[in-house]
Amino acid sequence: MANVTATIITIGDELLIGQTIDTNSAWMAQRLNEIGIVVERRVTIADKADDIRLALDEEIPRADIILMTGGLGPTADDITKPFLCEYFGGKLVLNEKVLEHVKTLFERRNKPFLERNRMQADVPDVCIVLYNEMGTAPGMLFEKDGKYIISMPGVPFEMMSIMTKEVIPRLQSKYVSDAVLHRTIITSGEGESFIAETLEDIEEALPMGIKLAYLPSPGIVKLRLTATGGDETQLSKELEKYQQQIADRLSDIVVVMNDIPIQELLGNALREQGKRMALAESCSGGYIAHLITQVQGSSDYFQGAIVPYQSKLKNKIVGVDADMLKEHSAISEEVAIELATKSLAMFNSDYCLSVTGQLSHGGEDAHIQKGLVWMAVADKDRVKTKKYLFHYGRELNKELTAQIGMLMLWKFITGRI
Repeated sequence: MANVTATIITIGDELLIGQTIDTNSAWMAQRLNEIGIVVERRVTIADKADDIRLALDEEIPRADIILMTGGLGPTADDITKPFLCEYFGGKLVLNEKVLEHVKTLFERRNKPFLERNRMQADVPDVCIVLYNEMGTAPGMLFEKDGKYIISMPGVPFEMMSIMTKEVIPRLQSKYVSDAVLHRTIITSGEGESFIAETLEDIEEALPMGIKLAYLPSPGIVKLRLTATGGDETQLSKELEKYQQQIADRLSDIVVVMNDIPIQELLGNALREQGKRMALAESCSGGYIAHLITQVQGSSDYFQGAIVPYQSKLKNKIVGVDADMLKEHSAISEEVAIELATKSLAMFNSDYCLSVTGQLSHGGEDAHIQKGLVWMAVADKDRVKTKKYLFHYGRELNKELTAQIGMLMLWKFITGRI
């Protein structure tokens, strides 16, 4: 049994100039991988007929499935639908079901129904219409040489709805592919090069069909084992064997043997202990709280966060001693400890993480070295601190602060520090 392959084409000038980040491709690739379809290429092109034609001419011979997003809508620059109609030799016809749906959407929103909105219901007569419950532009499925070419809106929640309800079921019924399985180990404390050297003999001994990938990100390195083959049960056993072998070799730095974000890992540890946490975020500006509350059910263990961004508020709201702030500066071990311990008491929490730092140049602590961050974790009996010096831009330094801070709290909770 051979792999079924796919190409993802994203359309939009806003993607090429960096105005909009392409999250659609990553989401689609994950969903395809879950059903054993291998994404071999991802292509981003402009809203131009010639570019779309070239992309299709190149990708249709290569892939079994082409998934396209973008360029579908009521505005003049949305050219994908008329182009695809011409490309596949059809003509636009009114689809009454789509028209009724579009009118209903506008009635619900109490918006006037315009002629350009009616045009959303015009679809090529050579496609299968994929109904869009979340928006006005339907998806379209074309078939050429036994291959599926599928076009969907670029709005993420609309694309996700069409993929889930229309596209995935059709792909599963048409294509049978080799199983593609993954196993992940998350590590922290050593870099990619050290880990690769440690695992060199294991990696060389991996059988054909199993690959090991190193995926570094702020504060952690993920190791992903991937296996492809026809016997899913046997593949799973093989992967688990090598996953355990790698975990045993790296036992000192293994965090978890699942592919879950740090905020979810932290939440699991708190829930297992029946404990609660709070945050005192200075330099991260509430970003850690944002990540933690992305996890459903986080109210079980997350009490809240205080963001005393300015020094005077560290004193006025949290109660950090003014003389300490003057003597040591707001970015110091002493202040990190005060933020953690006083916020712990303020929230009547079991654990608290505090972060204070200088993510980039400027501000009231302009004299502090860029990238310097102090962190503290505390419970009612003890406090642990850590100093970091990050060497990147403001955005990445904030991401590092958040990920490493949550990981530090997880280690504190689980007795690893």
